[in-house]
Amino acid sequence: MTSTVPRPTVTRRIDERINPSTKERFGSALSDNRVGLVVLIALLVVAIGSARPTFWNPQFVMGPMLTNIAIYSVVGLSQMAVLSIGQMNLAVGGMAATGGLGAAIALDHGAPLVVGMVVGVIAGAACGAVCGLLVTRADVNSFVVTLAMSFALLGLVPAVYGWVSTGAAITVDTPGLAELGRWTTANLCLGNTCGPAGVPLLLFLSIATMVVVAFGYARTRVGRETLLTGSSAQAALLSAIPVGRRVTSVHALSGALAGLAGVMLGASTGSFTPSIGQEFLIPSFLGPILGGTLLVGGYVSVLGTSLGIALTVLIRQGLLLFGVGIEGLNILLGSVLLLALCTDRIRDVMSQRSRLRASLQGVPASEPSSEGKVAA
Repeated sequence: MTSTVPRPTVTRRIDERINPSTKERFGSALSDNRVGLVVLIALLVVAIGSARPTFWNPQFVMGPMLTNIAIYSVVGLSQMAVLSIGQMNLAVGGMAATGGLGAAIALDHGAPLVVGMVVGVIAGAACGAVCGLLVTRADVNSFVVTLAMSFALLGLVPAVYGWVSTGAAITVDTPGLAELGRWTTANLCLGNTCGPAGVPLLLFLSIATMVVVAFGYARTRVGRETLLTGSSAQAALLSAIPVGRRVTSVHALSGALAGLAGVMLGASTGSFTPSIGQEFLIPSFLGPILGGTLLVGGYVSVLGTSLGIALTVLIRQGLLLFGVGIEGLNILLGSVLLLALCTDRIRDVMSQRSRLRASLQGVPASEPSSEGKVAA
């Protein structure tokens, strides 16, 4: 009679990792930041809409709110790009103002809308590339470099506006600019059937930008190398990845996205001013951090960034409807940012402990926090 040898405990645990049960899959989904954000956003929409019926007004509330979500989502992607390598960009607002200035000058000289937008994006990318080169060639911390760039642009952009225009703003009537910035799907009709009111066209530009950025990080070699650089620069160097070029390109991408956000904001207001981007800094961090992007680099979430921005804008809109002043809004946004930073740190520590326990037990960790991954 042959005896059956029971399977070792470690083998069983590895098998459970490879073939998770339905309960484990459900628990994994619930632990996803994006699922929690979707649930919280849905609850807030119902709560605010029930308490303040004016929340559903497509012209004065929903339309402007979705426009802000579209613009700030691009701003969040701008900060997410540099967070992917464990760095930061404190000049997001200044780069957005530079992008808006470049687009305004081009459009004011008769350039088509697309050309003006491209000029704005290039202007922002140039500022970002300068920061990236200073970080890599001079070996200066990105905090210091982007802070210095922010102050430089704070003085340079208003000065250029004063040189090229008689007032403090540049207003252009380029065909398509007003439609892009202020039209909604209600203005798009097929026969007698028009789209729903309150959905701005800028939202589709924002979604297209998200798709491009997500594809770049998840499906291209440069994107994967960038995430590996953020996960471990030393390992990236040992893998023959040009770390310096990746850092510079990420800062250029951050500037390009900030410039695009500045163009979008100018299109939505109808004029380009030096004040473009002044409120971009805190939301640029809130979106990625709430969405699950790691401050230490190596992991990004494009959809999570947009959901984090949506939650921030929704809270702000709700407080405005309840009559909370600007001081209360700033206090709340700062508190949410501090909470998000603490949550990010706790998540990182818990992940390190989980990997340590798994290594001691001889079981591979199921979800390393920073192994060069992207969540669309």
